[in-house]
Amino acid sequence: MTDIDTDNRAFWENEEKKLDERVYEAMWPGGDKAVERLRKQGKRPVRELIDMLIDPDTEFYELSRIAGFGMNYPEVEDVPCAGIVTGIGKIGGNWTMIFANDSRVKAGTYFPITLKKHMRAQAIAEKNGLNCVYIADSGGAFLPMQADVFPDDQHFGTMFYNMARMSAMGLKQITLSTGGNTAGGAYIVFMACQSVMINRMSYSFLGGPPLVKMATGEVISAEDLGGARVHTHVSGGADHFCQNQEEAIERVRDILSLEAPQTNHLHRYAEAPPLVPEDALYDLLPAAIHQGIDARAVLAAFADDSHFIEYKKDYAPGRGDNILTGKIRIKGFPLGVIASNKIGVIFEEAARKAAEWITRCSYEKLPILFLQASPGYMVGSESEHAGIGKYGSNMVRSVSCAQVPRIQLVIGPDNGAANYGMCGRAYRPNFLFSTMRSRTSVMSGRSAGGVLLSIEERKREAEGRPMTDEERDAFYKMMVEKYDGEAHPFFCGSRLLNDRVLKFSEIRNWLSMAVEVSTLRPIGEPSFGNVRF
Repeated sequence: MTDIDTDNRAFWENEEKKLDERVYEAMWPGGDKAVERLRKQGKRPVRELIDMLIDPDTEFYELSRIAGFGMNYPEVEDVPCAGIVTGIGKIGGNWTMIFANDSRVKAGTYFPITLKKHMRAQAIAEKNGLNCVYIADSGGAFLPMQADVFPDDQHFGTMFYNMARMSAMGLKQITLSTGGNTAGGAYIVFMACQSVMINRMSYSFLGGPPLVKMATGEVISAEDLGGARVHTHVSGGADHFCQNQEEAIERVRDILSLEAPQTNHLHRYAEAPPLVPEDALYDLLPAAIHQGIDARAVLAAFADDSHFIEYKKDYAPGRGDNILTGKIRIKGFPLGVIASNKIGVIFEEAARKAAEWITRCSYEKLPILFLQASPGYMVGSESEHAGIGKYGSNMVRSVSCAQVPRIQLVIGPDNGAANYGMCGRAYRPNFLFSTMRSRTSVMSGRSAGGVLLSIEERKREAEGRPMTDEERDAFYKMMVEKYDGEAHPFFCGSRLLNDRVLKFSEIRNWLSMAVEVSTLRPIGEPSFGNVRF
């Protein structure tokens, strides 16, 4: 191992320690006191419930763990984990999307970021054909921000719209109420295919006792208004009456026990481990974010047998090989690859090759992994005249129209239109993962600082107030810090611009899960729009 390898490893291990610290903050809001408060109510922390719910000795793939930090809502700076746990686990052998309100975070209240996380998990479930289980314990919408959480599409009502639509598709919507579900939140119980409530713990009503008293003058307890006994014995709004959380979890498992086994619509070959050490990425990936990478070595670190069947390997060397194309297997699953290579700048030759390969994978019905570390498409008169806009648009078009499952993994710069051509969030990949090396923004801090400084200088000149050297330096530094800060995986993860920030050691396992889940639905026929040749 060289000195630079040692430096890389030490750097990334330290960066992932920072990730661990942020995840701990997200998973333990309120610390031991909050857990003890739950115990006194006869409740377990939601992740304990999820561990009981999924099949023994299986993994829960938790999504968007670091969402919700630095939101700066009215009197609320952070919403750890966005106040809701979402993720994928197996119940009765079938992959299932699980949602769980964390009442330790503002009583499970829905903030804008909570809604965004909830909707993203529902979108993954619908796209990939997953049943849903909702562990519901929520104070409803965050009323000080009602205009941002109530009336619009992708606001509170969309949760229930999605439940109804998925139920119509045959995707089971099961709710386990472990606390209060008030006002609009009550529909999480009433709109489920089947609902489980717990005696003297679960409540569900359109208007709670205070509102009922104000509106009608009636004085009534929460239990008598909308407790578990009322809705399972009287109103019929729920279906299963349990005495505690443990019994309720078993009831949910029982409800889903006769679901038909899921089928993968992709041939799975025999699994084989990579030929290089599983932690090789810690040495391979440079600590300097904008330093080029060897994508072949990166793929070898998580591909079965470290084998990469490369397509057009020798095409346009020095330009066409800034993107690599080909096929790998991950835990037996075959998939196509579009991988940023070297410094990752996309020339027209690389764009042509990528668009061609995306189209071929679509006709082969082969899922595609986009390994993203590109700062953007090449600019300048030579590239414009050679058709970079035209060929770049073909790449964006093919990404948009590809009907196969698409997964993005960001391991470096993720700037400008390269974010589009490499299947960023706007292009609705089945899954989008980042690492501590990812930097997602319209441009790098250095580029933004230079561009915005030149604009500011012209503005100040026109006003007759030219900038001093000190002002130029301060402005440039401010812009660099702003753009670099907003590109950081913590910022992007907080705002749900990825589905999870992965450690390098997690990549192979998570990609395997993503391919398996993404191929539970049949892959449709290819269909592409206009192409500019």
